Amino acid sequence: MPIRRRDLVALAALAAPAWALAAPSKGKKLRLLILGGTGFIGPHQVRYALARGHQVTLFNRGRQKETWPGPVEELIGDRNTGDLKALAGRAWDVVIDNPTSLPFWVRDAGTALRGKVGQYIFISTISVYASDATPGAGETAPLAQYRGKDPLAVTPEMFRADVGGLYGPLKAASEAEARRQFGEAVTIIRPGLIVGPGDETDRFTYWPVRLARTSEVVVSGNGGPARPAYGREVLAPGDGTDPVQFIDARDLAEWTIRAAEARHLGVYNATGPARPLSMRGMLTGIATAVHASPKYTWVPASFLDAEKVSAWSDMPVWVPASGDSAGFHRRSIRRALAAGLTYRPLASTAADTLAWFRAQPAERQAKLRAGLTPERETEVLAKWKASPGATSH
Repeated sequence: MPIRRRDLVALAALAAPAWALAAPSKGKKLRLLILGGTGFIGPHQVRYALARGHQVTLFNRGRQKETWPGPVEELIGDRNTGDLKALAGRAWDVVIDNPTSLPFWVRDAGTALRGKVGQYIFISTISVYASDATPGAGETAPLAQYRGKDPLAVTPEMFRADVGGLYGPLKAASEAEARRQFGEAVTIIRPGLIVGPGDETDRFTYWPVRLARTSEVVVSGNGGPARPAYGREVLAPGDGTDPVQFIDARDLAEWTIRAAEARHLGVYNATGPARPLSMRGMLTGIATAVHASPKYTWVPASFLDAEKVSAWSDMPVWVPASGDSAGFHRRSIRRALAAGLTYRPLASTAADTLAWFRAQPAERQAKLRAGLTPERETEVLAKWKASPGATSH
């Protein structure tokens, strides 16, 4: 199935489990500045850092309020407008930059913080790579290039108008700017698909919800009999052998704090799991975690492509392991593993994600933001079963 790189970026169990490492740090208590801190991974970083005894300061626009389990200093500013006055005259051991996609944000942070921080950790993305065709590629693979005149001149409005085309190249340009501003004291973390409780994109959430709904019923609004929310039969993409990679936001957040404690510098691909996982293995693991017994119907990539069922968005997590995307879910993570990256079991991620989703308001649960609707899934399954290809499988 042909899949464009810009489409991928547009939608954008090893050792001890991570939560076993939440004991207070035995080393230096760090003064941490987290740029952002109230998005997807930031709150996990804050709570983990507090649990390990560190001093935490947040810098953001103050629009999202959180309740923290300990003292957290919150500074208000706006990187879009260059308002970083709240950082003036301050110093921190480590800065963690979570939300940046625009190089001028890094430049401005460097102007405000240069000489005042010991380590700058930039949360980037595996979408910085120029190609996804090579399985096993590591951190030294060529990066995407921004083709405009000046990446520092890209505004939030320009970025929003072309996220798919600019996301990877601008993240790569932001990495380069981080090195210009902070020199050798830079850690660049390139996560893959970030999943888990709190993910508002549903790019993994679809599967725990979909599989759990094989055993749920919805009562007809006109007083008629109950009907299945989804069928027990689940449309599954490919033949089950395509690899998948992703990382629980909590594992990423907690390892980021430990990387600060250990002062790991350089570049790290941060995705998972530790050992290869196939699409079939992922779905089987999720189904077990959510107590579901689905019947899978595996539909070839070529048929899904003909039916305009898109990898990644209509079939979340999945990308065909061939052609230009052969290496997308096969990035080398050896450096991160050696630096202490650990993973929760898939079952924990799946069950916790489902519990989080079920706690959302009814209107949020009514429509998943990724994946097929029940009607579209039923339609594609029927077409597949009526096709010549189905009888030959």
